[in-house]
Amino acid sequence: MNESWYSAPVLDGRRVRLEPLVAAHAAGLADAADDPELFRWTSAPIAGLEDAEAFIRAASADPHRTAFAQVDVATGTVVGTTSYYDIRPAHRCLAIGYTWISRAAQGTAINPEAKYLLMRRAFEELGAVRVEWHTDERNAQSRAAIAKLGAQFEGLLRKHRRRRDGSWRTTALFAMTDDDWPAARTGLEHRIG
Repeated sequence: MNESWYSAPVLDGRRVRLEPLVAAHAAGLADAADDPELFRWTSAPIAGLEDAEAFIRAASADPHRTAFAQVDVATGTVVGTTSYYDIRPAHRCLAIGYTWISRAAQGTAINPEAKYLLMRRAFEELGAVRVEWHTDERNAQSRAAIAKLGAQFEGLLRKHRRRRDGSWRTTALFAMTDDDWPAARTGLEHRIG
C-alpha cells in the first residue's frame, strides 16, 4: 500500500492530464512560465529552460514528493505543475502543492480539475483521511483558490518556511478530511462541468 502513495500514474480529465513530471517536460514548463508574478510566493522561480530543468531535478530528488506536469488536453501543451508532497502513508495524509499554472490557463477549469483528480486519487484510491495545503499567509489568490476547493483554513504556522529573500514565511494551513470530501467532490464536479 505504501508504494502506491509514491507512484505517479497519469491522471486523465476532460481538460487536463496530469503526467509524471520528467525532464522531457522542461521546455514546456519554461514556456508556461509566462509571467514572473506566478513565482512571487514560491521558492523556485522559473525564468527559462535551466530553471525548469532545475525545478524538475529538485522534484525528482525529493523522496517525499510526487510531481506532475499539468497538460492542457485541448492543445497538448504543458501549462504548469502540481505535486503531492509531505506524503505520510502511515498517517494516511499528504499535501498538495508546488502548484502553478500559466497566466493564460488561469481562470479556466484546468486547475480545479487537476485538484479534483489529485483529491479523488488521494481519498478514493489511496485511502487518505487528510489532504493539506500550505501557502504564504500573504498570498491572497492562493488562499482563496484553496478555500474554493472546499478545504478548511486551520490556522497559521509561524516561521514555517524560509523565503528566497531569507525572511521567514508564516504559512496558512488548509486541510480537507475524508469526511469533507463527498461535499467537496460534488462542488468540484459542478464547477468543472
